Amino acid sequence: MAGELLIDEPAEGVRRLTISNPDKRNALDHAILDAIAHEVAGAGEDVGCLVLTGAGGMFSSGYDLGGIEDDVFAEEAERLVAHPFASALEALDASDVPIVAALPGHTIGGGLEVALACDLRIAADGIRLGMPPAKLGLVYSHTGLQRFLDVVGEARTRELFLLGRTIDARTALGWGLVNELALSIELEEASLAMAGELAANAPLSVRGNKRVLRELLRARGALAPEIEQELIALRRACFASEDFREGVRAFGQKRPARWRGR
Repeated sequence: MAGELLIDEPAEGVRRLTISNPDKRNALDHAILDAIAHEVAGAGEDVGCLVLTGAGGMFSSGYDLGGIEDDVFAEEAERLVAHPFASALEALDASDVPIVAALPGHTIGGGLEVALACDLRIAADGIRLGMPPAKLGLVYSHTGLQRFLDVVGEARTRELFLLGRTIDARTALGWGLVNELALSIELEEASLAMAGELAANAPLSVRGNKRVLRELLRARGALAPEIEQELIALRRACFASEDFREGVRAFGQKRPARWRGR
């Protein structure tokens, strides 16, 4: 059963998008990612701020790879990540509307990158955040790694991606991975207060400054075309590897992976 994106307007000028996929810890599937891309791109001038959050005490566990059949695993895994996931991130990046990610629970993998694509992040104290590609046999996208470099710097990015550990919310605050913490029972109120403050600011200033920041970050992360193609090919090759399939299977079964290096 597909997940869904719940939409409401809890305050004037604030539109809230809630990831809901309760059977899969709010994993990001095609339906949710397509809805995020559509809703974010379609936010008009009447929307002063978007809030992206998760239902059921969880933000998101990342890509929904668990239900893909073995015989189409490589193709479907790449299709999920290459199209709807990329489209959702592009919409978040391109939006002129300020976006707050409210993290009520664990925020893992692709879910954490989605949160980083928002302008500000407020997390419930006690949650955990992490990037498990090293545990899955996944080569992450160069654009995703650049996003982490921009937010937390080289040393922390290496720690997240090479060790594959999760960190607690207080550590994430110290790293700059999140901007604020709130008690779980106060997270909704705190996130709406932040959203209301953003929505009340001068739209020409907020949207203009977002554009300037976006272009500065994009210019700093620019790669030579041939290098970019090489990195894309490296990532595509990992989807067809035995290690990636084994990593996803082992992760779902909560057992150590048996790596083969191919």
